[in-house]
Amino acid sequence: MSKIHPTVTGIILAGGRARRMDERDKGLIELEGMPLIKYTINALSPQVEQLMINANRNQESYGEFGFPVISDQITGFLGPLAGMAAAIQSCDSDYILSIPCDTPWVPKDLATRMLAAIEKEQADLCVAHDGERLHPVFALINRNRINSLTKYLNSGERAVHRWCKQQRLAIADFSDQPKAFINVNTPEELIAAAEIVKSA
Repeated sequence: MSKIHPTVTGIILAGGRARRMDERDKGLIELEGMPLIKYTINALSPQVEQLMINANRNQESYGEFGFPVISDQITGFLGPLAGMAAAIQSCDSDYILSIPCDTPWVPKDLATRMLAAIEKEQADLCVAHDGERLHPVFALINRNRINSLTKYLNSGERAVHRWCKQQRLAIADFSDQPKAFINVNTPEELIAAAEIVKSA
C-alpha cells in the first residue's frame, strides 16, 4: 500500500502586538490596496490542506477572510510560539506550517520544500534559511512537539529560535529566494514594500 502523504495545516500568525508598527494590527494594514494578510493567504492556501489565522484582536475582521480564527490559549501576547501551540491544539493534521502575516512574498513551494527537508532528515521540525540566516517563524512542526512546546512556554521562555534548536531540526534552503522572507515591521518598511510591489 502506498504511503499517505503527510497532511499540513497552515497557520498565519497575526497575534502579535506590533509595537514597532505603533501597535496597529499588521495583518489588516493595507499594502497597495490589499491587507497584508491577504498576500499570505493567497500564497499559503494552495499549499496546505486547511488554513487557520492566529489573531488575538480584531477576530471578526480576520474571520471575514473565510478561514477559522484561533487565539492564543496562553494570554499576554507571548509571541509566535503561543500561536503555533494554539494551531497544533486546534487541528488534527500531521504538521502545522506557520508563517507571519507581514511577509508578502511567501515562497509558492514553501510546503513542498520543507516537507522534503523534514522527511530527508527524519526531523520533528523544519525552518527556512535564506542563505544568510534562519527564519524560525517559517516553521513546519510535527504535532508530536506540542508537549515540548507548551512546557517551554510555561517555563517563561519565548524565543522561537532557542526552542527550535532543542528539537530534531531540519533546515530548508531557500537561498535562491532570499527576498521571500522580507517582512513589514515598521511604517518605513511598509513604504519600502509598497515600492517593491509597484516595481513588480
